[in-house]
Amino acid sequence: MGQDNIKIRKIWETIRKEAEVSLKKSNYMKGYFKKNVLNKTSFGNALSHSIATKVCNSDFELDYFISILNEQITNFSHICDYAVDDLVAFYERDPACHWFYQPFLFYKGFIALQAYRVANVLYNNDNIDLSLYLQMRISEVFSIDIHPGATIGRGIMLDHAHNLVIGETAEIGHNVSILHSVTLGGTGKIRGNRHPKIGNNVLIGAGAKILGNISVGECSRVAAGSLVLKTVPSFKTVAGVPAKEVGSSGCPEPSKTMDQLLNKN
Repeated sequence: MGQDNIKIRKIWETIRKEAEVSLKKSNYMKGYFKKNVLNKTSFGNALSHSIATKVCNSDFELDYFISILNEQITNFSHICDYAVDDLVAFYERDPACHWFYQPFLFYKGFIALQAYRVANVLYNNDNIDLSLYLQMRISEVFSIDIHPGATIGRGIMLDHAHNLVIGETAEIGHNVSILHSVTLGGTGKIRGNRHPKIGNNVLIGAGAKILGNISVGECSRVAAGSLVLKTVPSFKTVAGVPAKEVGSSGCPEPSKTMDQLLNKN
C-alpha cells in the first residue's frame, strides 16, 4: 500500500487537526506546529523532516538529508504504512498519550523506530554505510541501538525505550510492546544467526535481557528484569534470573493490555 492510502491520509488529517487545536492554545509552540506539521504536505514528508531534524548533524546538510529520507519513504511505501500502525500502538497502549501528534513529534521510541525503518531499507538495498550511520546517530541522540539488519514488524510500541538494544539478526513480529532497557542480544562473538526471535503480540518488561538465537512464542510475556536464555512457549509468562515459566500469559494479546503483574496460576 502506498503513502497516499486511506489509512495514512486519515491519520495525517487527524494529526493536522490536533495540531491546529493545540496551536491555538499555546503561546510558545505555534511556530513548532506550523514547521513540523501544518506546513508539511503529507505524513511521509512530515516523517522524514521529523527524523532528519533529530538525527542530522554537521556531516550532512539538513535539506540533503531530508531528501535522502524522503526518497526511501517514497520508494518503500511500507515505511509509512508501518509507521501509522506504530503510531496507533503508542496511542492505544500508553495512558500518557492523549494525541496522535505526541508520539509523532515527541516520543523518542516512535521516532527512533521510524529512523530504523529507513535504515533497514537502506541496509537491505546495499547502502550499508548510510544505514550504519543512521544506527549510530539514533544511538547517540536517543540512547536506542537498533541494528539496521534486524527485522521488526508493524504495530510496535517502544515504551520510553531508553537503553534499548536490538541485535543484527533479531526478529520481532507484529503488535509487540517493549519497555525500556531491554536487550535482544547474542551470547558471544560467533557470527551468523545469533539473536532472539520474538513472536506476535509479545510483551517484554523493562530491563529484560533475552540472549541468543532463541524464540519467545506469540502472545507471551517476559517479566521486568528477567534474563531469558531458553525458548519461551507461546501464551506463557516467564520471570526471574534465569527466567522460568511462572504461568500463562493471562490474556490473548499481552502487548495490547500492557498488564505486567504476574499471574498466580
